[in-house]
Amino acid sequence: MAIYRTLYYTEVTVGVGGRITIPQELRDNLHLSPKDSLTVRVEETGDGRRQMVMWRGEDSDDLEEMID
Repeated sequence: MAIYRTLYYTEVTVGVGGRITIPQELRDNLHLSPKDSLTVRVEETGDGRRQMVMWRGEDSDDLEEMID
């Protein structure tokens, strides 16, 4: 299992239609462009807290390995 460290932390607001805006600094850091694909996973801890994790869509092969 991989261990990750936090490189960026900020709050965003959920807008109309459930949309969130990824801050420009983060988009630049991740080299995201309009129309890029992101994979989203929701994780739940033993005490019921949930968090959302996103990564670039082309890295989705890693998701298949985690789910299997």
